[in-house]
Amino acid sequence: MTRPYILAECHWKTVKDATYDLAILPWGATEAHNYHLPYGTDIVEAEEVAAESARRAWEKGARLVVLPAIPFGVNTGQWDVKLDINMNPSTQMAVLRDIMEVLDRQGIHKLIILNSHGGNDFRTMIRELGLKFPRMSLFQCNWFQSVDQSRYFTNKDDHAGEMETSVMMHLRPEWVLPLKEAGEGKGLKYAFSAIREGWAWAERKWTQVTKDTGVGNPAEASAAKGVTYLEAVNQKVSAFFFEVATTPPERFYS
Repeated sequence: MTRPYILAECHWKTVKDATYDLAILPWGATEAHNYHLPYGTDIVEAEEVAAESARRAWEKGARLVVLPAIPFGVNTGQWDVKLDINMNPSTQMAVLRDIMEVLDRQGIHKLIILNSHGGNDFRTMIRELGLKFPRMSLFQCNWFQSVDQSRYFTNKDDHAGEMETSVMMHLRPEWVLPLKEAGEGKGLKYAFSAIREGWAWAERKWTQVTKDTGVGNPAEASAAKGVTYLEAVNQKVSAFFFEVATTPPERFYS
């Protein structure tokens, strides 16, 4: 049975007469995730969180549609990791602009980018495209920041650590290699105090930071942790979807 809120599963017969108040654009990345997680980890997470959160919002009465996921993200710092596929921010903006043009022309004036990759940052694009499409309301949602990891996991996950491993153990267990094959996910930090304190920034050169492409220890990951964590994530993200879909733009601020 097709899900009426997942565009890839819908048919023209249904879509042509449907009304949507909000579009969801999952955006992932194609990159190495330590030795034990697949290159498509960020894509799977984006698609699954988008679909489940949309289902919950739809069943509460929101009229929204999940677009197919964009599988490539910004991986400029991982240029030397084999088959990490980079999409430059300028390319992302061109893709986003084209999608917004379609939605705007067809009367869908709200769009949430459900981001699943730390290297993606759409904020400056939102500022610029907001001038070009004044009728559009554009949001970025980083699902992995929606819930405090420390409530569910022993080790903080930056990339392919305990959180992501637990999530993938739940979502795609057949894609996850045994943890004995995983690297320890030890990541070096910048030597500069300004960057460590968070008031200065520079892109990390990934193969200088980590030996196994992971930053975060996956040793204590489990599918059970992934279930519990994703339940909390989907509760919060679906609530956001519902609020944006059902709130008129003139009531966005209070």
